[in-house]
Amino acid sequence: MRFGGSIAVVSIAVSFFVMIIAVSVSSGFRQEIRDGISSCTGDIQLMPVDMNWISEDSPVSAVPGYLGAIDSLPGVSSVSPAVYRAGIIKKDGEIHGAVFKGVENAPSVAAGADSVKLGVSIPSRLATLLGLSPGDRMLTYFIGEAVKVRNFNVVSVYEGIMDNSDELVVLADIKDLQRLNGWDENEVSMLEVSLAPHARDAASMSRITAEIGEIVLERQGDDEDTLIPTSVMDRYPQIFDWLSLLDFNVFVILILMTVVAGFNMVSGLLIMLFRNIPTIGTLKSLGMTDRMIAKVFLRVSSKVVLKGLLAGNALALAFCLIQGRTHLLRLNPENYFVSFVPVHVNVPAVIAADIAAFAVILLILLIPCLFISRIDPSKTVRAQ
Repeated sequence: MRFGGSIAVVSIAVSFFVMIIAVSVSSGFRQEIRDGISSCTGDIQLMPVDMNWISEDSPVSAVPGYLGAIDSLPGVSSVSPAVYRAGIIKKDGEIHGAVFKGVENAPSVAAGADSVKLGVSIPSRLATLLGLSPGDRMLTYFIGEAVKVRNFNVVSVYEGIMDNSDELVVLADIKDLQRLNGWDENEVSMLEVSLAPHARDAASMSRITAEIGEIVLERQGDDEDTLIPTSVMDRYPQIFDWLSLLDFNVFVILILMTVVAGFNMVSGLLIMLFRNIPTIGTLKSLGMTDRMIAKVFLRVSSKVVLKGLLAGNALALAFCLIQGRTHLLRLNPENYFVSFVPVHVNVPAVIAADIAAFAVILLILLIPCLFISRIDPSKTVRAQ
């Protein structure tokens, strides 16, 4: 008994291809955006209640007494000091506001900052707005009790997840901003907590944020400032709402593709049953039960589904490999936060999707098998 040829395999392969691509793209968006935000602002920020972005009057200690307790929490990767200061950048008559962030050993700055005084790395959107490129000088005004002016050197331009928002972050050396504010090396604006990749899901992040808050309340000294832990989910709810909507869309796609594949197989199996009615009648007259005959047809059908599953997975993984290396499919970062379609093959999620879809399709195939019980062997044998 042969199934409906290669058409059934192709239809199943297309369904599984779409499902794996949807899962991989969803996982890619989540990883790319979370990693981008984490590298820019940390996963959890510990900031003072009276945080002031334009003033140098509210420093906190870079080494509070409870720092070790936070650093040792499960899921915490590192705790880093950061200095923030809002500034106004002027270039050829054009002005634009930006937030300067001073960090230790900023990767994008360190590449050329060893020999460049006041070196900074700017986001690509700011570079486009003001026509800046590496090697240019960037006159910046800082407003506070007194207006301070610094002439920064653009060392590099980086692609930032937050480029499409109003918050443009310029990366600088932490010592340069500490000197700008008149602070010593142990005075900073806030502490930033980076989490391990496995701890960046919503539940883990909320749990760790709550644990940090308890540590601060229980262990802070009388002379230490009260710092409030805030996660990236609380700071950028619109981004994570967008990711949740994306996950819902992927879930809908998985259901639709599974149903489409299932009913394609149902139509193919019905055709095979109609073609083999005389054979089924003969098998029944020889003593085979409906259940035994149904197992034969299901075995043939499951082989077709398995071939389509393997073909669809192979094509999807090949696409993910090519897209991951070449970034062939581009996106508008103003709408999608990234400039290309990110893909990340989440192996457990792919396997789970394959198994679930395979099981559902086989369950759907039980429907046409009910037709076998309606075949009368005496009539089919006489018809032959």
